[in-house]
Amino acid sequence: MSQFKGKTALVTGSTSGIGLAIAIALAKQGANIMVNGFGEKDAAITQIKACGVEVDYHGADMSKPAEIEDLIKHTEKRFGTLDILVNNAGIQFTANVEDFPADKWESIIAINLSSAFYTSHHALPGMKKRNWGRIINIASIHGLVASTQKAAYVAAKHGIVGLTKVTALENAKTGITCNAICPGWVLTPLVQKQVDARAQRDGVSDEVAKNALVSEKQPSGGFVAPEQIGALAVFLCGADASEVRGVAWNMDGGWTAQ
Repeated sequence: MSQFKGKTALVTGSTSGIGLAIAIALAKQGANIMVNGFGEKDAAITQIKACGVEVDYHGADMSKPAEIEDLIKHTEKRFGTLDILVNNAGIQFTANVEDFPADKWESIIAINLSSAFYTSHHALPGMKKRNWGRIINIASIHGLVASTQKAAYVAAKHGIVGLTKVTALENAKTGITCNAICPGWVLTPLVQKQVDARAQRDGVSDEVAKNALVSEKQPSGGFVAPEQIGALAVFLCGADASEVRGVAWNMDGGWTAQ
């Protein structure tokens, strides 16, 4: 399959987890990939290159607007265009509101929300010039509902859903779409940290902690696979989704159906 051959995708936070799975899924459809993130970049690049596409890496810190601007400019210079933008970079910290450190709040809002504004701000002019583009914002089920001790994360992800709708409406009469994906529990490195903390707190095994964590919220009892999110991203970038605009598409094992 090569429905995106000749197009370029930038996936932020794509050295591991959901971002890497999306990058690989798009690469399998022929898209060249700009990788970004602080994880094991060499391993990620190797996996993506195996799909037979061109790959580059930019280490922009997604909390810094100037570095984000350079990331977009570098992508356009390296590949000629930036056609698909996937805003996936994210961090997490948990604490009650009254105990939440100010620096953690600022970091989470910057990386989980503001970065998606800045990438879109700089990517949209080129997309408008070509009258084609796809922006996918990886929100979370926490863009739709809340959980305790996640004030900054929930605020940022709700903001991402709002940003998605505005971007979609402003470009509704163009060939540019913007949508959000809202996964439930996905066994990423970010979630594994929560599993580890739970296992230590309760004195249970990793497997017991996983089952306890997912079953609290997700009726299916199973984690969403990163590859499933990648497949949804491919659909949203394709021609069949050209009239899917401004949605917050939950993939959550029934979490929000309750």
